[in-house]
Amino acid sequence: MHTHHCDVLILGAGPAGLAAALAAARCGRQVIILDDNPRPGGQIWRDGPRVQLPALARRYQSAVANAPNIRLLSGARLIARPSAQSVLYETAEKSGIVHWQRLILCCGARELFLPFPGWTLPGVTGAGGLQAQIKHGLTLRGERVVIAGSGPLLLAAASTVGKAGGKVVAVIEQAPRAALLRFAAGLWRWPDKLRQLCTLMPGHLHTASQVIEARGEDRLQTVLVRHAGETREIPCDRLATGYGLIPNLEPGLIFGCATLHDALRVDEQQRTSVENIFAAGECTGFGGSELALAEGEIAGYVAAERPEAARQAIARRQRWRRFARALNRTFILPDALKQVVTPQTLLCRCEDIRCGDVQDATCWQEAKLSQRCGMGACQGRSCAASARWLYGWPLPQPREPLSPARTETLIALAKSAP
Repeated sequence: MHTHHCDVLILGAGPAGLAAALAAARCGRQVIILDDNPRPGGQIWRDGPRVQLPALARRYQSAVANAPNIRLLSGARLIARPSAQSVLYETAEKSGIVHWQRLILCCGARELFLPFPGWTLPGVTGAGGLQAQIKHGLTLRGERVVIAGSGPLLLAAASTVGKAGGKVVAVIEQAPRAALLRFAAGLWRWPDKLRQLCTLMPGHLHTASQVIEARGEDRLQTVLVRHAGETREIPCDRLATGYGLIPNLEPGLIFGCATLHDALRVDEQQRTSVENIFAAGECTGFGGSELALAEGEIAGYVAAERPEAARQAIARRQRWRRFARALNRTFILPDALKQVVTPQTLLCRCEDIRCGDVQDATCWQEAKLSQRCGMGACQGRSCAASARWLYGWPLPQPREPLSPARTETLIALAKSAP
């Protein structure tokens, strides 16, 4: 068991976490970053053998690597909170405890999956999941790919698929065309985003549409798409779906941080409701990497007791908050998307639980206790969020350990309990 002490502990090495670390380090604080990925960058700057990272990402990674007062612990999963100001983590080889004076939560977000008949067929993945596979070496040469769901991640996924040799035969976006045109017309306020949209905009974009079924024998062969009450079938080899992002709240919830609109609630200085705990990036709400960088910088300076140094970041945050509001208005998910779910649709693939098995439950805990929903390898990270969106259940309180852990790690947790 390794024990570490620091002035500022940062959970997450995405854009917000890297910006927070650099800001706190500039103020002379000793910083530790705890991240469960093998390399820093988070999901948006995910590194890999086939990745050419943006110059901005490389600058942040290099600055963190060269800062003498920043220590990065990669491949480290958060397991529990042994005390009010410490965390227990585990890597593939060891476990450890970090004691901190200030904590900054930069835990990011994950994809929202909406179940539909056939979504567990081989060949069906998340849109971000397919991007991650490609960045780690997957080739799609000659494969026909349908990308479906909602939000700008679909366009980014389409671009990544094309670069990997795949053929994007359709991008199925649930938002109506009028909403997309209004959004695009307002992008003159953010010229970089307008140029990015022009670069990423694919052909075969179908608006106000939804994939309602994936079909195939041993693997995916076709998808059914509904538009304006009509259904058509599209042959394909892969389907990547994603309905936006949901904040990773679990670390904040085990520390008792309050939430607002299913995200961690923060004030203008990125402080949470718990003393000495801050939050930044997509765990406070989705807004893109630019907003995450600004929020992380603010949190880092304030945690280091230098709030006056955050003035420029506060101005940038305001600009990108406006972009985030426009983005979230455009891609809001209507309840009509729920109509595709049938009682036989699989909800929890780990435990083979179907939607009809839990549709009468009143909360996640009830579904978990009665049907083992969420008791498998992913510990409900996918199906819990899907069920909440489908049935309107209240936000569940996470329990420790947050991730499956080795016996010796759990023994260490028991010994460290006050």
